[in-house]
Amino acid sequence: MSPRKNILLIATGGTIASKKSDNGLKPQISPEELMQYIPQVKDICDFHAVQLLNLDSSNMEPEHWKMMVHTIHENYEKYDGFVIAHGTDTMAYTAAALSYMIQNSKKPIVITGAQKPIDLEITDAKSNLLDSFLYASDENSQGVQIVFDGKVIAGTRAKKVRSKSYNAFSSIDFPCLAMIQDGNIMRYIPPVPYEEEVQFYEELDENVYLIKMIPGIKPRILRSVFENYDCIIVESFGVGGIPQSIADDFYKLCQEFPNRLVVMSTQVAHEGSDMTVYEVGHDMKKYCRFLESYDMTLESVIAKVMWMLGNREALSGDLEDIFYKNVNYDVIFGKNRKC
Repeated sequence: MSPRKNILLIATGGTIASKKSDNGLKPQISPEELMQYIPQVKDICDFHAVQLLNLDSSNMEPEHWKMMVHTIHENYEKYDGFVIAHGTDTMAYTAAALSYMIQNSKKPIVITGAQKPIDLEITDAKSNLLDSFLYASDENSQGVQIVFDGKVIAGTRAKKVRSKSYNAFSSIDFPCLAMIQDGNIMRYIPPVPYEEEVQFYEELDENVYLIKMIPGIKPRILRSVFENYDCIIVESFGVGGIPQSIADDFYKLCQEFPNRLVVMSTQVAHEGSDMTVYEVGHDMKKYCRFLESYDMTLESVIAKVMWMLGNREALSGDLEDIFYKNVNYDVIFGKNRKC
């Protein structure tokens, strides 16, 4: 019989901990109160709770990710796993960021939340939180995942796809790692034990800008972006490319600022980018040294760029090798995809 696990709950606010105020829902419920709504957890594990933040997750910033990582790092030897209670709006970004900032963790780091506050009679909060403790207490759990609506999703594959429904998150172009039903964990992908020791990174380069392509986009903003940011992520149409309305200015700025990292991603949720398909993609290859997201989610692209630029001196290899190295299932096919 496995020894009883000791799990740390890290509360950050979000809908799960909210109550009604005069101006709408606001995080107000303490982590100790959260645990009172799931008394069954006492049969699963021992637990402690800490209130790290108390935010609507729309206000979540990279500085807060660093605080989470620092808290887990400080307590890593004291606990067998971690559950982070988080708002849903930026949960996928946080899950991706922690996947890069805490690597090779043999202990599970589970992120969860809810679409309805935990103090309501009808809510998904109780089941999500209880499932998270169940998963964090399991001997075979490791690394960073989201547990939500009975699904276990790798931290780099999650995307919020519904704004109100309980099945808010999907695993993009990759199977869920497991399902949780009636207190049972059904694993679809057996975990592969990490051979390397856990590695914590507490630095990020937040100087990253996302340009979303729209029909008729004008180049007026481009110079300011290239002058002020270390990385420019282009959220393009379809499989990727630069539209003619900004192409000349964009390519000139790429050559004027050769040290800027340019990453091409796509607005399409599924199947990723492939700039070899159309002329607008081929043209970019002539003028710019850039990276392509391929099958990575946009949330993972943003978090990975912040992580790798922020820890450039500590990471070996060139940026392209680092970007395409698989971390927590973030790169499935990458450059080797077959069309």
